[in-house]
Amino acid sequence: MDARHLFQLGTTDLGSGAAQTEGMLGWGAEVDTVDQPRRETKAPKSNHHPQDAALEAEDLSGNTDDDHFIRRDGKVFAGTHLIIEVVDGDGLDDAGRIERAFRDCVEQCGATLLHLHLHRFTPQGVSGVAVLAESHISVHTWPERRYGAFDVFMCGDADPHRAVPVLKDAFSAGDVRVTELLRGDGIV
Repeated sequence: MDARHLFQLGTTDLGSGAAQTEGMLGWGAEVDTVDQPRRETKAPKSNHHPQDAALEAEDLSGNTDDDHFIRRDGKVFAGTHLIIEVVDGDGLDDAGRIERAFRDCVEQCGATLLHLHLHRFTPQGVSGVAVLAESHISVHTWPERRYGAFDVFMCGDADPHRAVPVLKDAFSAGDVRVTELLRGDGIV
C-alpha cells in the first residue's frame, strides 16, 4: 500500500509467532504505548464438557480482582457498555467541547485516560475516542441533525452510568437515550 493509506496490515510468522510490522503505520497515525502489566488468563480446555463450563464459571465467580470482571446481581461479566444517544444537542461540532466532555466523563466515572484523539470533519461532524485503562469512550456526531452517538464501555470499578448526566449537560441535550450491554455476560 502507498502513503495515502492510514495503515497497512502486518503479518505474523505463525511458526515463530513474531509479528512483522514494518510499514504498518502510515501518515497521520498516532500510537501511544503504556506499560501495563499483562494479566494471566486460563488456557481454554481442549475438551469442553458441561461440568467443565460449570467449574470455569465457579472459578470466575469467586471474589477476585485479578481478572477485572464485574460481579453484580449474581452475574459475572467483562464490563458495562452504554450506547448513549444525545438527541437535540448543542455544540456537537465543537471538538474542544467534546474533549472537555470526554475528560469530565473520565473523571466522573473514576476511569483512567490513556489517550484521546478527535477528528473534525469538513463541513461538519466530529469522531473521536478516549482510550481508557478500563476500555473506551467514543463518539460520532451529526451536528446538522443535533445528534451524537456515544459509546462508553468500562470494566473494573469505573462506573459508565456517571457519564450520562455529564453528556446531557455538556451538550444541553433535549433527550438522552441509553442502552446497556453487559459485555461477556453468559460467556464465562
